[in-house]
Amino acid sequence: MTALAARKPRRPGGRPVWEEKPTLIGQLGKGTILTVVVALVVVPLWVVVVTSLSSTETINAAGGYVFLPREFNPSAYIVIFSGGQVTDAVLVSTLVTVIGTALSLTVTVLAAYGLSRTGTLLHRPILFYFLLTFLIYPGMIPSYLVVTGLGLKDNLLALVVPAAVSAFNLVVLRAFFMGIPSELLDSARIDGAGEFRILFRIVLPLSKAVTAVVGLFYAVGYWNTFFNAVLYIDRNDLQPVQRVLQMFILAGQSPTNAGAGTVVHLPGIGYTAPPSLAIKMAVVVVTLVPALIVYPFVQRHFTKGVIVGAIKG
Repeated sequence: MTALAARKPRRPGGRPVWEEKPTLIGQLGKGTILTVVVALVVVPLWVVVVTSLSSTETINAAGGYVFLPREFNPSAYIVIFSGGQVTDAVLVSTLVTVIGTALSLTVTVLAAYGLSRTGTLLHRPILFYFLLTFLIYPGMIPSYLVVTGLGLKDNLLALVVPAAVSAFNLVVLRAFFMGIPSELLDSARIDGAGEFRILFRIVLPLSKAVTAVVGLFYAVGYWNTFFNAVLYIDRNDLQPVQRVLQMFILAGQSPTNAGAGTVVHLPGIGYTAPPSLAIKMAVVVVTLVPALIVYPFVQRHFTKGVIVGAIKG
């Protein structure tokens, strides 16, 4: 210990370098870097939101994306939520996210808890099977043949079942479960508790942080599902919102047949149809809102859940 302490870098005052107060140049450098990083994140979001709330004249005057707002024009959001394809896509994505996250969390928690109890039946072969997916992926064509062979073509389950279990999330949960003292679980068994009661009454309450983070991973993945929709969904009424956004961008048109500047009448509403760029940006905002709403509630568990779950075991 003496030799190790002697090799640590220290200031003349005797304190380690990392305990010294930052210099003025260091503080300015950190502040500058953080400001640039925040600007790189916030400015594009600001431009997207402002453009989605801009009129045809403002977008044309800006030559495309708008940075400085001139008016509040919610017509793009009126269009996408007026019962058209975007409205259906939002409902589809919401349904897939809720069902998929619940299913994935249930399966992952059960599998991780079973695999965290070493010595159980077929523990090593099943664990090896899950870990093998890190190295070997079946590929697009075999996956497509399996999904279509199960009759899931043009079925919302095609967006849920292939992504139901993530080996990474399972390993993180398993590592955390293995870090729970075995004496605590053994005492519960002595008192007559079964495995399911131990899981739901002891293990899960102690694992709120890592479970919340894994649930966030699953929810974001299902909400952003895109490639599986391209492969397995052909019906327009079953397309998720990310796929609809991609179709609008590739087609270069808006989900309304009215041209920009045309006065469109909905029941009790009259408004000027927005340009396609404003509608595309409005769809982008809609795709971002759920994550922005959920993340603040999970953020306090995020660092603890990922770090602790990754290093334990």
